[in-house]
Amino acid sequence: MKDISKVIKLHVDNERQLFKVPRTSFVDTDVFESERNAIFNRCWLYLGHASELAKPGQFVTRTVAGRNVIFNRDAGGKLNAFMNTCPHRGATVCRDRAGTVKNFQCFYHGWVFGSDGKLKDQPGKDSYCDGFNDAGGGDLVKAPRHEEYRGFHFIAFDKDIVDLPTYLGDAREYIDLVADQSEVGMAIVGGTQEYSLRANWKLLVENSIDGYHASTTHASYLDYLKGTVGSLAPVPLVGHGRDLSNGHAVIEYAAPWGRPVGQWIPAWGEQGKADIEKIVAGLAERFGAERAQRIALKNRNLLIFPNLIINDIMAVTVRTFYPLAPNFLHVNAWALAPTEESEWSRKSRLENFLEFLGPGGFATPDDVEALQQCQTGYENVREAGWNDISKGMGKAQPAMDDEVQMRAFWTEWNLRLTRANAAA
Repeated sequence: MKDISKVIKLHVDNERQLFKVPRTSFVDTDVFESERNAIFNRCWLYLGHASELAKPGQFVTRTVAGRNVIFNRDAGGKLNAFMNTCPHRGATVCRDRAGTVKNFQCFYHGWVFGSDGKLKDQPGKDSYCDGFNDAGGGDLVKAPRHEEYRGFHFIAFDKDIVDLPTYLGDAREYIDLVADQSEVGMAIVGGTQEYSLRANWKLLVENSIDGYHASTTHASYLDYLKGTVGSLAPVPLVGHGRDLSNGHAVIEYAAPWGRPVGQWIPAWGEQGKADIEKIVAGLAERFGAERAQRIALKNRNLLIFPNLIINDIMAVTVRTFYPLAPNFLHVNAWALAPTEESEWSRKSRLENFLEFLGPGGFATPDDVEALQQCQTGYENVREAGWNDISKGMGKAQPAMDDEVQMRAFWTEWNLRLTRANAAA
């Protein structure tokens, strides 16, 4: 393995309050391969939400860090994560993206597996020895680790990784603020946004928790809001950024848009106002006025290292993405909502979701263009070799448009790659 220590070395000068990242890390193929091993093979990775599998027999198939995985609820109600490969000759067992089944059957030689992954039948099984599967070698292989927190299911390919709550650490506070929006449970709304872009995956990490670019990159959306929110006094983008340790980070802030969980805007009319007041009253009854106001009125962009983003903004979006090359990544995103919310609230939520974060919305095309232009700019890496991520460095309380959250990500990224490189 190539020594990448120089390629991944950050320039951190605490005295001068400078934090710089080498642009080679966005283009170098050896860094890309090292990230697969040191990060994606060694971290908890988001698989799906429990609400996607409401009934026994339901399944979805997902690609997680290059592996094809079956996420399902078996006949007994247990949620499982199986490697989607036949133990016989390796063929993909489940070729559908979602559905409901009693059993999985491999199309190649016809082996049949129960929803619990156990081998149930084999054509020509009389030709196998007695007790062929007593040790379970013919069953579907489980993901090495599979745990959940508040309905969010994660898997890991390192069997010795710390448990999920320990890994999440201080990020659990912000997951709770999302999960507590419903008294009966949050649920993924049907449908998936799926797209690719020609940029390095770390650019999308940065962008997803970057409050600095909002007023310029998304100026057209902010101008649009001025003409649609009615007489509501302007709410500035004001808040703070926070390093949550372990590479996790968040920005939490006030913003001018409506939030179906608690921030009314005049454009939603009297029906919307009544719905919002009822929701906020329910939150206050359950959690007290202070926490209810935080849940209702504060926006959050949360990073779970390395690649899960939960945007609790004008709607709740769960987004994950994986690199396919140093300059190419694939994105999946889902809308999350309180199960019990009204028809009006759901309609307003999805309109918000698509209006800003949809592929044709205000934000996503702007962000895609910006990130692809950054990737193009890295063709000049020999002459212009560093990204500056120093904004707000040294502040006791970084603002939401400072860059402490990106420094949190890059510090963990550098630590993991440095350790792996030294071991190699």
